[in-house]
This record gives sequence, C-alpha cells and structure tokens, in this order.
Amino acid sequence: MGLFDFLKKKPEPQQQEEIQALEQGLEKTSTGFFSKIGRAVVGKSKVDEEVLDELEEILLTSDVGVATTLKIIQRIEQRIERDKYVSTEELDIVLREEVAALLEENQSSSLVNAFAEPKQKPYVIMVVGVNGVGKTTTIGKLASQFHQNGLKVILGAADTFRAAAVDQLKLWGERVGIPVIDHGMNTDPAAVAFDAVKQAVEMNADIVIIDTAGRLHTKVNLMTELGKIKRVIQKFIPEAPHEVMLVLDGSTGQNAFIQAQEFTKVTEITSLAITKLDGTAKGGVVIGISDQFKIPVKYIGVGEKISDLQVFNKTTFVDSLFAKK
Repeated sequence: MGLFDFLKKKPEPQQQEEIQALEQGLEKTSTGFFSKIGRAVVGKSKVDEEVLDELEEILLTSDVGVATTLKIIQRIEQRIERDKYVSTEELDIVLREEVAALLEENQSSSLVNAFAEPKQKPYVIMVVGVNGVGKTTTIGKLASQFHQNGLKVILGAADTFRAAAVDQLKLWGERVGIPVIDHGMNTDPAAVAFDAVKQAVEMNADIVIIDTAGRLHTKVNLMTELGKIKRVIQKFIPEAPHEVMLVLDGSTGQNAFIQAQEFTKVTEITSLAITKLDGTAKGGVVIGISDQFKIPVKYIGVGEKISDLQVFNKTTFVDSLFAKK
C-alpha cells in the first residue's frame, strides 16, 4: 500500500467510537498545533525561511523532539526545493504527509488487533516504567480488554516496593475477575513472577502480565532485578518474556524521552505504551519517540475509560492529530 493510500484509507464503521475518543484525546495538541501554524503564516503567501523557523519552534514545543523536528523540517525544505513553491495554505497538508511518512517508516506494520488471542501461550508481558506514568492502571486496562475478548489472563504484582502498586493491581483483578499473584510488599519480585508464570502454565492461561518495580534510582539495581525476573520466568518458558513493554507518560514531554533512553540502556524494550495524551498539548511526543527509538508504539492512552487505552494505529493517529475542529 502506497503512502497516499495509507492517508486516504477510511476507518471501518466499528472504529468510529475509538476514533472519536482519539480525536478528543488529541484535541489540545491538535488545536495548539494549528492555531500556532495559523499565526506563523498570517500575511504570507508562501512557506519561506521565517515560516520554517516558526514551524520548527511549534514542533519543538509540541515535544516532537529536536532530532525528529529537524528531520521533518529538512523534508519540507526538500519538498519546497523540488516543487519550487509551497503555499502557506498547503503547509498543513505537506506537514501531515511528512509525519505520516515518518510513522510509516518507523512502524512498518500496523497491529490489526493487539488484544487478539496470542499464538504463543501463555504469552508473557513484562511491564516496566517509573512510578507515576500510569503503569499499573495500564496493566489493569490491558488485562480488562484481553479478558473482554475471552482470554484467560493472570497478573503478577511484582512491583513489591510500592504498596499502592500491589493493592491497585489486586483491585483491578477483583474488578474484572482476573487472578492476581502477589506476595505483599517488600518481597522478592522474582518470586512473584515465578509463581505467576507457574500458575499460568498450570491453568493453561493465554496471557501473563507482570508488573515490575517503577524506579530508576540506580541502573545496576534495576538491571539486576529485571535480569533475575527474566531468568525465573525462563525456567517455565525458555523464550519468555515474549514482550517487554515500557509505559511512558506522554504529558511529561521530554522526560518521557529521557525515561525511554534510561530503560533501553538496561533492558531490551520491545513495545511502548504512551499514556495521558488527553491531558496534554504535547502529543507530538508519540512522533518523536517512535522516530528516535525505533520501538513500536503499541498502545496509547487517551482517557480514563478502559477502552481509552487504544491500540496505536498510525492512520487514525495522523487523521486525529490533523483533524481541524
């Protein structure tokens, strides 16, 4: 499928509710984006160096990130040079196309249904992320949606250094009717992971989601802990964990970049969940993180409801980001 087919493809009718939630979630980013672009081009008929300087500032303040911003500006400059002229009226169209192309390059395939039955069972997801990013809530929402799809899910409360994390995960389990394996606070996280995977194998579960400690006080301690958790999991399932998901708070902008950098230094991250996009005008962070880390953005959070944790789809994301109100 070509780039323009990608841009023009219309969503299926059943996606309308999710698309509406996504547009509402990205409204602050989208509104800020276009109001600033509108001010940047007022009184001008073509995109010149001054307009590009303004656009660069707009992208940076939307937390697209320096490297990705420069890449987008360079691509627009190449378009101007090639086409000899780009009007200010065309700027948002050109920008949309370049953002879409960037996501197309960095996300070679969209996930059709990330909540579907996994091919490998039990499919083990280890979740990492600092405290406060919405890690445990994301796990609860993930588990709920898997459960709604008829899958058997087990949760492992291995963030044992924070009582709230264990209690919060147990509440999610009670709310949805999903077993939660916990040993309480200040216990060995690896022992919790061991028991969670052991029970998942015995119960023939489809999914195991293991919450891990949300702290980065020293890289050595974190790496040691995550390594130990992996080793005990592999006693039951040699190829596990099948996925190591990093949860990032989109509203923190550049702090999300820093957290991604730190975690990728100590463990292999295979997927990202970016939360709290509904409370920020910095939704551009999704574009920058996708581009800079080359790790698939698998889920995005755009609201409080369970269904507001959505499978990331580049088509609907670009459509929603550039939807003029």
